[in-house]
Amino acid sequence: MLKEFRDFAMRGNVVDLAVAVVIGTAFTAIVTSLVDDIIMPLVGVIIGGVNFSSLAITVGNASITYGNFIQAIINFLIIAFVLFLIVRSINQMQARLAKAEAEEPLPPPELSTEEQLLTEIRDLLKEK
Repeated sequence: MLKEFRDFAMRGNVVDLAVAVVIGTAFTAIVTSLVDDIIMPLVGVIIGGVNFSSLAITVGNASITYGNFIQAIINFLIIAFVLFLIVRSINQMQARLAKAEAEEPLPPPELSTEEQLLTEIRDLLKEK
């Protein structure tokens, strides 16, 4: 059972997924900082100094902080847009590579010894 687990954990897909999760977590921290520290203060200034994190409704003893929800939606939209741009760029690069490979002329095939001799004979006959 331990060997099976090791084989499973060392498969390429599992390791790739683990790396993607770690990078995604780091990317989320960057995007959160971008939204919290740069974008939201600018949006607040544009719409009259509203701080989204302070937006809340009090119902009885409960405080519904819908400003945090708005913040989460903006974070999601920014992350989705950046990922869209990355995937789009990768697709464009792959299309360019495929096009470049298709345009490259194939080298002429190697002639066998018989074909070389026949070609030489043909060329000699043309010269006469």
